[in-house]
Amino acid sequence: MTGPVKITSKTEVEEFLSKYDDFLFDCDGVLWQGDVLLPKVKETLDLLRARGKRLIFVTNNSTKSRKAYTKKFFKLGIDVTAEEIFGSAYSAAVYLKKVVKFPADKKVLVLGESGIEEELANEGIQFVGGTDPTLRRDIEPEDYDKIGPDPSIGCVLSGLDLHLNYLKLSMALMNLQVPETLFLATNIDSTYPTHGKLFPGAGTMCAPLVLASKRQPISLGKPSKAMMDCVKAKFEFEPTRTCMVGDRLDTDIRFGQDGDLGTLLVLTGVNKESDILAENAEIVPMHYMTKLGDIFELLI
Repeated sequence: MTGPVKITSKTEVEEFLSKYDDFLFDCDGVLWQGDVLLPKVKETLDLLRARGKRLIFVTNNSTKSRKAYTKKFFKLGIDVTAEEIFGSAYSAAVYLKKVVKFPADKKVLVLGESGIEEELANEGIQFVGGTDPTLRRDIEPEDYDKIGPDPSIGCVLSGLDLHLNYLKLSMALMNLQVPETLFLATNIDSTYPTHGKLFPGAGTMCAPLVLASKRQPISLGKPSKAMMDCVKAKFEFEPTRTCMVGDRLDTDIRFGQDGDLGTLLVLTGVNKESDILAENAEIVPMHYMTKLGDIFELLI
């Protein structure tokens, strides 16, 4: 197998760009770290647009809706439209609405933040839980008798919940004990990279429910086939002319590989050069570079 190509020169950048018409970008660790834009990212994205490339931003972060994400892009000086953003919260909402055809009289029990709620609401799907302030408390003795399967709940949707607690997990578990209740996850990432560090990811929110219910969720984030199918259906790109750009091998690069896309790893996030050059490396990108901004810097 041919090893990954490190892009370090103008000629290599030109050759790389000539292969692709569409680019899928992860966000945190690729475009920014936390609230800090990485060097020359804006210039690189502007250059790609000027060359007629289509940009699509695919993120597993379910805490923000597409509309909320546009505000973050604008704050960092990057012009985007909500239609160019495909997040895991949106992916889950589309899956429920278009694929499952979720019944209008059923509700989704959400473990997660406002991003999930906004995307569900945009698709006309009823939900409970989520950011409900009455659930941000310790469980009380009387709750043990009150908590049970709710016949109005047709799905448990687990995402990154910054206020996860025993009460919410208990409610979710009771409903997952009903076999007909769908079990979905916005993504199953073990960690959440932000501000240059790794914090617990959405997969760690879901793990207790997997263990207790003995059920596995359908994941709607990278690297799942379900998300790739949704992205391909929406943007109708040619896989061989499309490149997935990310900082994480087990989500971003695997997502691209499983979707038959080209892949580019940048070393500004989770994985480092030693990870892909190791003899036992299981996932290896087609290309890699120090940072996304190298595209701009090497061409000027």
